[in-house]
Amino acid sequence: MFSNLQNILELSTAVLSYSLLGSCVSYFTSAKFLLYLGHALSTWGDRMWHFAVSVFLVELYGNSLLLTAVYGLVVAGSVLLLGAIIGDWVDKNARLKVAQTSLIVQNVSVIFCGILLMIVFIFKAELLTMYHGWLLTLCYILVITIANTANLASTATSITIQRDWVVVVAGENRSKLADMNATIRRIDQLTNILAPMAVGQIMTFGSPVIGCGFISGWNLISMCVEYMLLWMVYQKTPALAHKASSKAEESELKQLNVQKDGEQKPTEGIQLIGEKEVAILEPKPEEEISCLSRMAEPFSTFRDGWVAYYNQSIFLAGMALAFLYMTVLGFDCITTGYAYTQGLSGSTLSLLMGASAITGILGTVAFTWLRRKCGLVRTGIISGVAQLASLVLCVVSVFMPGSPLDLTVSPFADISARLFESNPLPEGDLPEIPFTTGMPFSVNGSTSDPGLAPNSVPLISVSLLFAGVIAARVGLWSFDLTVTQLIQENVIESERGIINGVQNSMNYLLDLLHFIMVILAPNPEAFGLLVLISVSFVAMGHIMYFQFAHKNLGRNVLLCCTPELKPVANDPPSCDASSV
Repeated sequence: MFSNLQNILELSTAVLSYSLLGSCVSYFTSAKFLLYLGHALSTWGDRMWHFAVSVFLVELYGNSLLLTAVYGLVVAGSVLLLGAIIGDWVDKNARLKVAQTSLIVQNVSVIFCGILLMIVFIFKAELLTMYHGWLLTLCYILVITIANTANLASTATSITIQRDWVVVVAGENRSKLADMNATIRRIDQLTNILAPMAVGQIMTFGSPVIGCGFISGWNLISMCVEYMLLWMVYQKTPALAHKASSKAEESELKQLNVQKDGEQKPTEGIQLIGEKEVAILEPKPEEEISCLSRMAEPFSTFRDGWVAYYNQSIFLAGMALAFLYMTVLGFDCITTGYAYTQGLSGSTLSLLMGASAITGILGTVAFTWLRRKCGLVRTGIISGVAQLASLVLCVVSVFMPGSPLDLTVSPFADISARLFESNPLPEGDLPEIPFTTGMPFSVNGSTSDPGLAPNSVPLISVSLLFAGVIAARVGLWSFDLTVTQLIQENVIESERGIINGVQNSMNYLLDLLHFIMVILAPNPEAFGLLVLISVSFVAMGHIMYFQFAHKNLGRNVLLCCTPELKPVANDPPSCDASSV
C-alpha cells in the first residue's frame, strides 16, 4: 500500500513538474514576454544614453547647465513640431516596418553620436585652437543634432510599441492591458536604477571616452537582438499584420465600452468616445498630386492632428498629463546639475535615483490596485491628490535654511558672461567648481556668513526637496498610467498614432517651457523660484483632470467606488454597481 502511495506521489510530482515547466516555457515564449524583453533592452540603452549625455554636455562646457538646457530645448522643439507628423507616419505604414525603421535609426544615431563624443573628448584641446574654437562649436552642434535624431526615432518607437502594439497584444481584455502597461512602467523604473548605475561606474572608474565606447557597443548589440524580438512578436500576434478599417475600429472600441448583454453601463462607464464626434478621414478619390500639395502635406497633417486631438473625449486628461512636464522636480539633467551645485556627490545622487525608481514602481502597483477597486477615472483623481500632497515638501524646502534662493542675483549673469567671453578658455584653464555644502545661501533676503565651515551649512532644504520629489513619484506614475490607458481605450486605431504623436508634442511643449525657464534663470539662486512655478503647473494640470473626471462621472457618483470597465473573466467587479 505504501509503495502504491509512493508511486502515486512520484507520478503527481512528475506531472506537476511537467505542467510547471510547460507553463514557464509557454510564458517565456509568449508575445507578451518577448515584448517585455525587447522593451527592457531598448529602455536600458535609452536610460544609459540619457544619463550619460547630460553628464557629457556639462563636462564639455565647463560645468555649466547652459549647453544641456540648449540640448533639451532642441529636443523639445523638434518633437513639438514633428510629433503629429511622426504619429501620422506610424498610422499610415505597416506596424513591423515602422517598428524596425525607428529601431535602426535610433540605435545608429546613438552609435554615431557616441563615436563623435569620443573624438571630442580625446582631441578637445586641439579642437579649441583650430579656427578660433569654431570647429569645437561645430562638433557640439553635430552632437546635439544627431542626439535629437535619436530622440525623434525613440518617439516613433514609443508610439508604435507602447501605444499600439501593447493594445493589440492585450486584445479586448482591459485588465490585461492595464497589467501590461504597469509592467512596462516597472521595467522603466528598474532600468532607471540599474542603467545609470552601470554607466556611471564605467565613467567613474574608467573615463568618459570608455563610457561613450561602451554605450555605442551596447546599442549595436541591442539593436540586433531587438530587431529579432520584434519579428518574433509580430509572428506570434497575427492581428499586428493588418489594421482594421474605421468602421471596424469603432465597433471594436464600442465592445470595450459596453456590457456583454448590451445593457448600458453605470454612469462612470459611459463610452467616452461618444461624447465628441471623432473625425474619421474618408478616402478621397485618387487624383494627381501637385508638387505644391506635397510640400503643404506636412503642414496639413500638423493641423489635422491637433484638430483631431482637440476633438477627443480625453482632451482634458491629455492636457493634464502634459502640464506635469512643466517642472524641474524630476531626476533629469537639470535637477542633477542643481544637486551637484548643492554639494551632493554622485553616489548620493545614484541612491536618490534608486529611491525614486522604487517609489515609481510602487506607483504602478498602486495603479493596478486602485483601478480594480475604484475604476480608471477615479484612480487618476486619487493619484493627483497624492502627488500634490507630496510636492508640498518641495514648496517648504524653498524657504528652509540651506536654500540658495536669492532673487537679488541676476538670472542672466551666467549667459552674459559666456556670450561676451572674447576667447575660449583652454581645457587646462577651465575653472573648477568646488562641490561643497558650504556655499552661501539666502533666506528671505538674508545671506549666510560666507566664513561658515562647510559642514555647518544645514542640508534640510535640499533634503526636503528630494524627499518631496521622490514621494511624488507614486502619484505621478499612477496618474501617467491612468491617462495612458484612457487614451488607449478611447482612440480609434486609425488615429492612434497621430493622437499619441500630438500628445507627445503637448508633453514636449511644456517640457520646452521648462527648459526655457532654466535657460533664463540657470543660477542655483533662482532654482527655488523654478520650484514654485513647477508646483503651480502641476496643480493646474490636476485641476484640468478633476474637471474631466467631474464631467464623465457626474456630481452624484464622483466619490462612489464603482467599476467603469467591462467585467472580464479575470477582472471581476470589486463593488456592486447597482448601488449607484
